[in-house]
Amino acid sequence: MSDDKSKRGPQDRRLVSDEEPYEVSYFAKKHGLTTAEAHKIIKEHGPSRAKCDSAAKQLRVLKKMYPSST
Repeated sequence: MSDDKSKRGPQDRRLVSDEEPYEVSYFAKKHGLTTAEAHKIIKEHGPSRAKCDSAAKQLRVLKKMYPSST
């Protein structure tokens, strides 16, 4: 599903699209993840930015606890 760039209100800010490379790279950079990790989180948790942010924070904690396993 392509992102409609004319719709930039609160509804669009609640979602993150894994089909838009700039959104995935922004999400990855924001959370200190690779783009592959960001894609995986978005695929597993859906487009909800709140759910994806929470999952990314959990992954970041796990990466700090177990740096060699990631």
